[in-house]
Amino acid sequence: MRTKTPTREVRVQIDSRYELIELVQRTAEALCRAARLGRSTTVNVGLAVREAVANAIKHGNRLQAGKRVLVIFRVEPGKLVVAVRDQGLGFDLEGVRDPLAPENVVANHGRGIFFMKSFVDEVRFSRLPGGGTEVRMEKRATRGRKGRSPASGTPMSQGGQVR
Repeated sequence: MRTKTPTREVRVQIDSRYELIELVQRTAEALCRAARLGRSTTVNVGLAVREAVANAIKHGNRLQAGKRVLVIFRVEPGKLVVAVRDQGLGFDLEGVRDPLAPENVVANHGRGIFFMKSFVDEVRFSRLPGGGTEVRMEKRATRGRKGRSPASGTPMSQGGQVR
């Protein structure tokens, strides 16, 4: 008889300081290895988490030292779920510029959400009841086709869709 692997949860709470992003990225990568998600998936999830935390610090908490970012990792059978929560005012997802539009291609910012959507299977944004925003990302252990976002089937060059 085969038993299910129990869900494990790790919480990391950091001050809104860029120098702490590396710690969270390394934690994400270690948990991916523990979940046996594979080397390239591990790197991609680490980058997606890095982008989400950077956005939470910069755009969510507006670099205010007194505000924190909470990252919740849940290793579930066959997948890793990561929630990144800030204490900011939120943002309008519709107002985010398309990084692939000709006028934005050479911009030195504005690709974080695009990377997140490209590197994990599912990305959702929600406002928290007490204030702040949560970015929820899910990466399943199943393999997608090379060069495609497994969740949407949309080529990475087109960025898929945020759900």
